[in-house]
Amino acid sequence: MQKNACHIAALAAILAAFTASAVAQTATEEDSEKALEKYRAMISDPMSNPGYLAVDSGEALWATKRGPKNVSLETCDLGEGPGKLDGAYAKLPRYFADADRVMDAESRILWCMETVQGIDTAPLRKKPFASSGGNPATEIEALVAFVANKSNGHKYAARMEHPKEREMVALGEALFYRRSSLNDFSCQTCHGQEGQRIRLQKLPYFNNREDAQATMGSWPTYRVSQASLRTMQHRIWDCYWQMRMPNVGYTSDVTVALISYLTKKAEGGVIEVPSIKR
Repeated sequence: MQKNACHIAALAAILAAFTASAVAQTATEEDSEKALEKYRAMISDPMSNPGYLAVDSGEALWATKRGPKNVSLETCDLGEGPGKLDGAYAKLPRYFADADRVMDAESRILWCMETVQGIDTAPLRKKPFASSGGNPATEIEALVAFVANKSNGHKYAARMEHPKEREMVALGEALFYRRSSLNDFSCQTCHGQEGQRIRLQKLPYFNNREDAQATMGSWPTYRVSQASLRTMQHRIWDCYWQMRMPNVGYTSDVTVALISYLTKKAEGGVIEVPSIKR
């Protein structure tokens, strides 16, 4: 009996230690989140948020006559009519008959650069993302930041009613759950359960509509850890890299499909960009 009592006491001590550790970890996570929120609040104003430098650059690029045709992008049709930007980002991705393809903001802007201005976008497609460390946004990142910012306050309302739009959403859903590569990971591995974290950062749970809305409504974002503006195309590319997947093609059907699926999950969410993230 005495021996059993000792075992019980030892187990109780271990359980108490684990409980204390779990409580301490939870407190640390909560403290970290509060600190991040305080930092975001400090630099959320456009005058303090470095992401607005990209918005300003994008606005200048949008209005500048360039390319072999020496015209601006001011007649680019993002779905609401030539030159109409207010709320256009909130309805993307969408099917465009002139391209016979479902496009997100980045693929559509590149298409306009090619067709409206006559610009060869191959160099932009080869290196679409700025290097970390405070480097200015690339042309396409800046243009996306400007266009997305024009939908601030609008709610995501991508209809996804065209047959090709529905196909893209279905493909995106299949890709979201598909486990692949060395780690046998999928998007669902990180974003298919409540309460997942990485480096003390809470990961959005996409089956929770509020999480999906808050996440999709905050891209493009300024990443403090990278000192760079990042778009949703970069987020998909980076997730694939972290899962040790093959390099995913920029503005490919894979990335557009995933963005289509996630945007549909976020339907009704308010857009406020560029945001601030870790």
